[in-house]
Amino acid sequence: MSCRESLINLAAVVSLGLLPAANAEPLILTVDQAVERAFNTDPRISEKEKLVTVARGLLEEAQGAESWIFDVNTFLGLSPDVKGGIFEDTEGNIKIDAEAFDFSGVSPWYSLTFEIIYPFSTLGKSESYADAAANNIKIQSSEVQLQRARTYSDVVRAYYGYVAAQDASAMFEDARKRVESAIELVEQWIESGEGNVKQRDLFALQTGLGLLKRYHAEAGALQNIAYAGLKLLTGLANDVQLELADKRVEAVPLPQQSLKELQQQAMEQRPEMNQVEAGLNARRALLNAKHAEKYPNFYTGVVGSISYSPSRPKLDNVSIFDPFNHAGATPIVGMKWDWWSGRQSAQVTQAQGEYDALIEKKSLAQIGIPFEVEEQYHQVHAHHKMVEEMYNAARASRRWFLSSLADFEAGVEESDKVLGAFQGYILAYTDYVKVVNNYNLHVARLRVVTGEIK
Repeated sequence: MSCRESLINLAAVVSLGLLPAANAEPLILTVDQAVERAFNTDPRISEKEKLVTVARGLLEEAQGAESWIFDVNTFLGLSPDVKGGIFEDTEGNIKIDAEAFDFSGVSPWYSLTFEIIYPFSTLGKSESYADAAANNIKIQSSEVQLQRARTYSDVVRAYYGYVAAQDASAMFEDARKRVESAIELVEQWIESGEGNVKQRDLFALQTGLGLLKRYHAEAGALQNIAYAGLKLLTGLANDVQLELADKRVEAVPLPQQSLKELQQQAMEQRPEMNQVEAGLNARRALLNAKHAEKYPNFYTGVVGSISYSPSRPKLDNVSIFDPFNHAGATPIVGMKWDWWSGRQSAQVTQAQGEYDALIEKKSLAQIGIPFEVEEQYHQVHAHHKMVEEMYNAARASRRWFLSSLADFEAGVEESDKVLGAFQGYILAYTDYVKVVNNYNLHVARLRVVTGEIK
């Protein structure tokens, strides 16, 4: 299930708890204000931003690979006391006192070992990993832009969905009052025997009223769900009453750029293009790093050790190392080489395959993105034409219904004619509202696929 579907399902569950309070001061939002609030409150965007911080940390870690390394270990322990010890006899032979290994107590033992290392050359490994980490920041930043575009789409869908349902509900309410008024008139005629009406006329109008209430209830549910979803996306508390600046459904302006201009804009501004390019650079750097893994690292520094046990005699023989009493340090220059001959070549093969796969993905993006733009371009222009046609149809159907209803109330029109006009009005107007809503969503989608929203 997608994030958007999860949000809508959650909104449906909590919609009753999010209905506006009667006495609260309403917060009025335009669609742009709702989008801006969502950008600032959507935790999905915040999550992506935190991953950018992680990526920056990886870069700092990679850049710090060629910096001073301090390895210090110190402890306080116990060492056994020693009786006698090592000595030489008159012939120069080394002997040990017979009581040297007898336990006679313990002595404190102070020890310190240290290594101060500076890896002055990794033969390209550190530089390559740092390059990959820098491009990973760009990749994660593009993820933030992509999530902002998804949030924008969710907010626009909820906003215009609410306005469309609200508009349809207003139409249903107006039609309900008119049909109920006609039913009351027919019931009076039948009861008094006046007018040229029959029982079937009453049944016809009651049938139309039932269908009307059915669609009215559906529009009300959609309105409540959209309202709850919009509050959820904009981070509004339960006790905040929300109103939308748009009360009636209206088509947004038609984008004026040509198809080629929009496609060029998409290739330059789509986050995916920057993401793929950064991904290629990162994969190329990782491939170079895997190649460099077969080379050693060179370092310099100082190593030393100090140990002191006061109750033990110090050995003055330079040929014998005394772990309990000694001190020493030396500058060093060294080479460390970790090369798994069987694994290293396999890792290079994997990195090369991932790099080649990303090249194919870039090729797909170069083909697919212009197609997405063209698809939405044609959808926008087709729906704009549909809006114009359905606007005229909706106006004509309303006049048809009102004139038929007036003729019926005047006694010169049959009830089935009124019902036909009523059905035509309901279908035409609801289709008009749907077409305008779809057109607005296609315009919003066009802004996303051209990289305008990011």
